[in-house]
Amino acid sequence: MELFPGLVVLVALMVSVGAEGGVGPSNNSSFCSESKECLEYELVCKTDEYEVRHYSPTRWVSTDAEAYFMGVGAAVAFRRLFQYITGDNNGGLQMEMTAPVLVRIPEETRIWEPAIYTLSFLLPAAYQERPPTPTDDKLYFTEMPSMDVYVRSYGGWMLSVTSRLHAHLLTKELVRVQADYNHTYHYGVGYDSPLKLLNRHNEVWYVAEGEAVCSDPQEPTPPHTPTPPHTPNATPNATHTPNTSHTPNATHISSSTIADSPSDLPANRPPTPSQAPEVTPSQGPVVGESPSANSSDSQVDGPWNNTVEASLEDTPSDNSVADPTDLNLA
Repeated sequence: MELFPGLVVLVALMVSVGAEGGVGPSNNSSFCSESKECLEYELVCKTDEYEVRHYSPTRWVSTDAEAYFMGVGAAVAFRRLFQYITGDNNGGLQMEMTAPVLVRIPEETRIWEPAIYTLSFLLPAAYQERPPTPTDDKLYFTEMPSMDVYVRSYGGWMLSVTSRLHAHLLTKELVRVQADYNHTYHYGVGYDSPLKLLNRHNEVWYVAEGEAVCSDPQEPTPPHTPTPPHTPNATPNATHTPNTSHTPNATHISSSTIADSPSDLPANRPPTPSQAPEVTPSQGPVVGESPSANSSDSQVDGPWNNTVEASLEDTPSDNSVADPTDLNLA
């Protein structure tokens, strides 16, 4: 009977460790350095146009906002979530801000109809298993499953126009490489505090369906020039002269020409007809190589919690209408 409680504790610890596997300390050398904890991932592959990342299961606190523009809806939702992590919960607990912030954006939106935007904060590792209950009934918890995502990164501000632009560029490339992905929504992802001006980092995510595509199926096959077969020489000791009567643009060098020295021939005496060589051209393979390089760098500074409260004074309430061009949201 005493073994059963111990088994329960062991299972609880295993679940807790699994829940915290996707949240870890920030890395100052990466683009996620403003917050103390960030969402961890495994880089599957990287091309010139996108990355493929694998994310472990994590828990988020989320809320929905209806708006005509992504920026307006996200600002309203951001205020609710920030109040939750600063004490509006049943325990009055204050939590550190994490990164990134996710905005789930529906693919099919009409300019004359409002859309539902879902904003989510990543719960810190200490609260992944048992987060405090929100006092606002508009907040709920989201279980993010294990998934592979296609990622496109860009700088500046995550506005409605820029987010749609980079989402379009990413889907255009995914269609070209024949990748399968979820077509109903995508994520707008921000890593920086609202008042940061320089070296900002944003992303667009599309969830992969099936096996992620890391290579280009339409990439042409590298050129290859076959080597012609060699014919044995009739006179092994004869001196060979390159035959230039064919293929004017190619240079052919016989191996025996390199081996024999001109000093071995009698001086001032041409070879006799019996010594006339049979010339067989040889050609080495032509190898082409096209190196490619891809690098990225990013730099961030400034704490979240020291700047967000200042931005809340200018944030519209749930029933207000804001000009989307004035919104700068991470």
